[in-house]
Amino acid sequence: MIASKTFKITLIVTALLCAQVTYAQTELTYDSQYYPYASQRHVVYGNKGMVATSNPLAAQAGLDVLKKGGNAVDAAIATAAALTVVEPTGNGLGSDNFAILWVNGKMYGINGSGKSPKSISLEHFKGMKSIPKLGWDAATVPAAPKTWAVLSEKFGKLSLSETLAPAIAYARDGYTIQPMVAFNWNKNVKKFTSQKGEEFKEWGKVFTKNGVAPQVGQVWKLPDHAKTLELIGKTNAEAFYTGEIAQKIVNFSKATGGHITAEDLKAVQPEWVDPISVNYHGYDVWEIPPNGQGITALMALNILDGYQFDHRGPETTHVQVEAIKLAFADSLKYVADQRFSKVPVSQMIDKAYGEKRRQLITDKAQEPKSSDFEKHGTVYLCTADAEGNMVSFIQSNYSGFGSGVVIPGTGIALNNRGSGFSLDPNHPNVVAAEKRPYNTIIPGFLTKDGEAVGPFGVMGGYMQPQGHVQVLMNIIDFHMNPQQAIDAPRWQWVKGKTISVEDTFSGEDVRKLQRMGHDVKYDSSKGSFGRGQIILKTKDGTLIGGTESRGDGCVATW
Repeated sequence: MIASKTFKITLIVTALLCAQVTYAQTELTYDSQYYPYASQRHVVYGNKGMVATSNPLAAQAGLDVLKKGGNAVDAAIATAAALTVVEPTGNGLGSDNFAILWVNGKMYGINGSGKSPKSISLEHFKGMKSIPKLGWDAATVPAAPKTWAVLSEKFGKLSLSETLAPAIAYARDGYTIQPMVAFNWNKNVKKFTSQKGEEFKEWGKVFTKNGVAPQVGQVWKLPDHAKTLELIGKTNAEAFYTGEIAQKIVNFSKATGGHITAEDLKAVQPEWVDPISVNYHGYDVWEIPPNGQGITALMALNILDGYQFDHRGPETTHVQVEAIKLAFADSLKYVADQRFSKVPVSQMIDKAYGEKRRQLITDKAQEPKSSDFEKHGTVYLCTADAEGNMVSFIQSNYSGFGSGVVIPGTGIALNNRGSGFSLDPNHPNVVAAEKRPYNTIIPGFLTKDGEAVGPFGVMGGYMQPQGHVQVLMNIIDFHMNPQQAIDAPRWQWVKGKTISVEDTFSGEDVRKLQRMGHDVKYDSSKGSFGRGQIILKTKDGTLIGGTESRGDGCVATW
C-alpha cells in the first residue's frame, strides 16, 4: 500500500516536472546580444542580383524589387527606403545620402547632402563654442527623398511607388526588431525623451510606446512613415518638397522656432558629381568629392601605395595609422562645400604629394593636430543586378536618430548634420546660409582597368575612411574574400597617439604597437568600428558578397 502511494506520488511529481520543462521550452529565454563563441559567416555567391546591407529586412526589400524586374538602382532605393523604417537608429526620412553608381558601363556620382536653411548665419551662433547636437539649430534641409526620386527617374526601371512598396508595407503592417537595432534604439530613449521643448515631443510618440522603446523580436509599426512614403512615391517626392508634407514641415518649423522654410525645401536639388580616385596597387579606388570626407581615404591610400605589404602585423597597422593621421590632418583643414571654399582636391590626391607625406612616417607614433572624433549612426548598402549595374549607397541622420526633431504626422526625423559646421570664421567649413557642412558619410567603389570590380563601404562617422583603407587593403594586399575582409579585426585612430582596437586584436600586436609609441585601448563595443558591406564581381559576372558580422548585416541574393 505504501509502495503504491509512493509510486502514484512519483508519477504526479514527474508529470508536473515534465509540464514545467515543456512550458519552459516553449518560452525559451536568452540574450540576443551575447555571443561568447566564435561564429562564422561564409561569403555569399549569386548571379542574378545581390543586396548587402545592415538589416535583413531591408536586404530582402531590395531583393524583392530585383525579382519584380527592377535593376540595381531600384534595389538601392528600395533598400534605402526600407532602412528608414527598419533601422531608424541610423537614418530616416530626414536624412542625407550619397551614391556611386555603375550603370551601363559608366560611373556616376550623386551628392544628396542637404544645405543649411537660408536664414542660418554665423551670427546666429554668437556666444556658442559649438553648434548644438540637438534641435532645429542642428538640422540641415533633408535631401534623401529627393535623391531617391532623381535616381529613379534617371536610371530606374520601376516607378518610385513600386520601388517604395516594401518599405511602405513594413511601416504599415509592422516588422520585427533586430538585435543591434534594439540595442541602439534603447540606449537613445533617455537622451531624446529628456529634452525640453515642443520640437522634441513627437519623438517619443513615434519611437516609443509610453516612453518604452521596442525590444528584440517585437513587431513595430510606423504608420506615419507609411503615409509619408506613399506620398513620396505617388508624387515623385514633390509632396515632400512643395506639397502637403512640405507644408507640415514649414508649419512645425514656424511653430517651434525652426529655420526651414518653404523656399528652403523647394530649392533642394541633389547634385550630380564626378567621383574622384587614386590608383592603389593596380586598382582604382573611387570616392565622392568634398564636401564628403572620402578624400581622406584616398590620401591615406596614396601614402600607403609606396609600401608593399605581405602580412597583417603590427608594423602594417602602425603605417596604416600614421597614414590616416596625415590624411585627416589635411581633410579636417580643407574639406568643405566647394561652392563656398576652394578645396585643393587635385593637389590633395596627387601622387607626388602622397610621396611627400610618406616621408614623414617613421617607426614611431606621431601626434598630428586634429579634432576629437565622435561615433555616429549611418546605414550603408550596396546592390548589383544581372546586367552588370552596381550601386554603392550611404544614408545617414548623422548622430543616431538625428536632431530629435520629428515632424508631427509624418514620421520625419530631421538629421543633425548641421552640427558638423565650424564656428571658426576663418575655417573653410564655417557655418553659412545654404551651405553643405563637412559630411562624414562616404560610399566607395573599386575598378580595375576601366571595369567595375564592385561597391564597398564601412559606415560609422570618422571611422569610415579608416574602415575603407583597412577593408581595401585586406582585399587587395592580403587577398581576403569579402567576408574575411569585413570580419578581420579593426583599429581606429581616436586622437593624438591614441588608437582603439577590437578585443579580437592580438595581445602581442598591441604590445608591439605600444613599444612603437601608440597609446592603445581595447574597445569591446561592436559599434565603435563601423559596419561594412561589399559586393565584388568576377570576370564571368558572378557576384560575391560579404556583410557585417558586428551587426544585423545580411546579403540577399538569387
